[in-house]
Amino acid sequence: MQRRNFIKKSSLGTAAAVAFPNIVPSSVFGKNAPSNKINIGQIGCGRIARDHDIHDTIRFDNARYVAVCDLDSKRMNDAKVLVDGYYKQKTGKDKYMDTKMYGDYREMLLNKDIDAVVISTPDHWHSQPAMEAAIAGKDIYLQKPTSLTVKEGQQLRKAVQDNNVILQVGTQQRAMPQFRVAAELVRNGRIGKIHTVKIGLPGDPAGPEAPEMPVPSNLNYDMWLGSTPEVPYTEIGVHPQDGYSRPGWLRHRNYGAGMITGWGQHHYDSAAWGMNTELSGPISVEALAEFPKSGLWNVHGDFFVKHEYDNGITVYTSGGYTNGIQYIGDDGWIFVSRGNYTASATDPVDKEKSAKALNASDPKILDSVIGENEIHLEKIDDQHGNWLECIKTRKAPISPIDKGHKACTVCLISDIAMQFSRKLNWDPENEWFINDPEANAMLERVQRKPYGTNYVKA
Repeated sequence: MQRRNFIKKSSLGTAAAVAFPNIVPSSVFGKNAPSNKINIGQIGCGRIARDHDIHDTIRFDNARYVAVCDLDSKRMNDAKVLVDGYYKQKTGKDKYMDTKMYGDYREMLLNKDIDAVVISTPDHWHSQPAMEAAIAGKDIYLQKPTSLTVKEGQQLRKAVQDNNVILQVGTQQRAMPQFRVAAELVRNGRIGKIHTVKIGLPGDPAGPEAPEMPVPSNLNYDMWLGSTPEVPYTEIGVHPQDGYSRPGWLRHRNYGAGMITGWGQHHYDSAAWGMNTELSGPISVEALAEFPKSGLWNVHGDFFVKHEYDNGITVYTSGGYTNGIQYIGDDGWIFVSRGNYTASATDPVDKEKSAKALNASDPKILDSVIGENEIHLEKIDDQHGNWLECIKTRKAPISPIDKGHKACTVCLISDIAMQFSRKLNWDPENEWFINDPEANAMLERVQRKPYGTNYVKA
C-alpha cells in the first residue's frame, strides 16, 4: 500500500497511539497487519451521509470509520450510534468501535490518525472543509456540488493539486454502467455526429412563509451559516429536528442554487463524459427561469438553459424533458437515466418518468460491441470503492477535482444566466464571462468572516 508515512508527518510519534488506542494509523504496522485500514472521519451526518455516504463506504473491508462530526449534536450522536452499531453487528463485539465525536471539523482534521474524510455537508460547506482537509493531508470524498461559487471551486482545485491528495467527487452516475455504456456508444460514433443534448432536470417548488424560531440548543447555528449572511433561524431553512427527510436549505439561494446544482452536476458531468468535454466547457449560456415571489424558498422553479460548445454541440436543459440525458446525432439518439435508483429515500425523482435506464432510437445501437481499438471509458463498480482503492494506489479517481470543478462550473454559470435576460459568452479556459463585468461579479460571493474559503490559510 502506497500511503503517506504517518511517522514522518507527525511529531507525536508513538504518543498518538497512546492518546487514541482505538484509532491506529494504517501505515504504522505494515500492509499485512490487522490494523491496515483507511481510518475515516465523517463531516456532516445528515440525510445523504446516513442514506448514502456512510452506508456506501463503511461496508468496504479496507475502510474503518473512526470519527463523526456535525454542528447538530443530535445528528452527531445518531451517527455515532449508526457506526458503532454497524461494527457491533459485523464483529459481534459490543465495544469494537467507540466512534469519536467532534462538534468542529477543524478539530477532527488535527487528528493525525485519520487518513481521509467524507464530506456530506450542505452545499455552502463543501469547499472550505475540503480545502482544509487537503492542507491537512487528508484524502477526501466530497459530495456534489463541488462549490458554491466558481471562485470557491478554483480555490479548492488548487488546494487539492498543491497538496497531492486524492479527492473523489460524489458524482456516482459514473459508477452506473448505463451512463458509461451510453457515453462509449456516443464517443464511438454509434449515433453519428452528435449535435444536440437534452437534459431533463426538475425545478423546486416555492415554500411557505417561515417565522423566526429559537435556535435549538443542539445546533451551532452561527457556524452552520458559515460564510453566508446572518439570518434568523427557522427550521425549514436548515434541516428537520426530527428525522432525516429532505432539508429546506436545498431550496434557499444562500446555501445553494437549487436543482441546477443539486442534480445538475450529476447530469452535466455525465453529459460531458459522452461529449468529450470533461476538461473544457461551453462557450455561451442563456437561460429563462421562474423564481418564487414569496416564501422562504427562493431557488429556481421551472427553467430552460441553453449551452453552446465550440465543437458544434448545443445542450438544452429543462424540467420539461424526462429526467436524464438524451444524446442526439445525425444517425439516431441514445437516452440514459438512473432508472429507479435514488441516492436517498427522499430524492425528488418521478420514478415513472425515470424508469428507463437506457434507450435508443434503434435497439440495435445498444447491442453494438465496442471494438478493441475503439474508445473504452474507465469502468468502476462503486464510486466510494474507487475512492478507497485510489487512496491505496495514489492514482486519480474516476471523478477527480479538475473534472468535478468543470461540471460544477456549468451548473453555476447556468444559475448566473438565470439572473439575466441576455446571452452570456463564457471563456472555459480562463473561467470568466467575456467582456461582462456584471456577470463576472457573480462568480464569487461576499464571505462572512471568519468563515469562507478566502480565509483558509495554506
